[in-house]
Amino acid sequence: MKNLLLILFLIPGLCLSQENKPPPATLTGAQVNAANNPLARNNSVGFQNYYSPSLYGAPGCSFNSFMIRPVVVTPHMIFRATIPVNTLPSVTEGSDPVSGLSDISMFVAFLLTKPTSSIDFGIGPQLSFPTASRPMLGTEKWQAGLAAVIVKLGETYLLGSLLTWQMSYAGTKNRSETSQLDFQPFYVFQIGKGFTLKGTAIWNFDLVNGTYTIPFGLGVGKVILINHTVISIGLEPQYTVFHYGVGQPEFQLFAGLGIQFPQKK
Repeated sequence: MKNLLLILFLIPGLCLSQENKPPPATLTGAQVNAANNPLARNNSVGFQNYYSPSLYGAPGCSFNSFMIRPVVVTPHMIFRATIPVNTLPSVTEGSDPVSGLSDISMFVAFLLTKPTSSIDFGIGPQLSFPTASRPMLGTEKWQAGLAAVIVKLGETYLLGSLLTWQMSYAGTKNRSETSQLDFQPFYVFQIGKGFTLKGTAIWNFDLVNGTYTIPFGLGVGKVILINHTVISIGLEPQYTVFHYGVGQPEFQLFAGLGIQFPQKK
């Protein structure tokens, strides 16, 4: 929750600083799209937080996940890592929540379209590593699978989806095997002056236990330009429409801050 408050504190501060000091260059629609495009050809780093104040079948419990997502781009590949710090309710009644590093994951997307194309497509391996600082914060499994991203770029909109699947192939023997499918449809509509209406909620499917959660989100984003560096901020409520299983979030509040660095000339 502290991480969410920090991001929420940064959002108005960045906007105010931008208003007080005009950018040296004009923000374009293409830059707004790039700030929201997971296949943009720019190195970047993102800070994202998901806060769930209530969970199905777990009265009085909440969940928080803060993620750092560095992205490194080469002419033909995009590397994206996810470093999560999670806070989970304790399995022992009356005990404090458990916080710490969870399993780090990454995918490599081989870019199969040209940068000037109106449709971006990338596909490649998805990997997850048992890096959790405490057993209940991770799977204790090495996992591998596939990631695929497709994006349709318009002048004032962006539509697309990210699909990742991974399953366990090694790790602690007394922990359950894993097979996880995540599907993220996303839509971003520009409404002027760098502001956007957007939805980025992730659908989660546990293929081993049969549990799932399908949320829908609609929030507001803002893209600003500071010394040719593109900064995106956003806040998005996400409501669970369909679910099965205990511990799934009833509602999530997503807050994000992304920084895209200008390409070297």
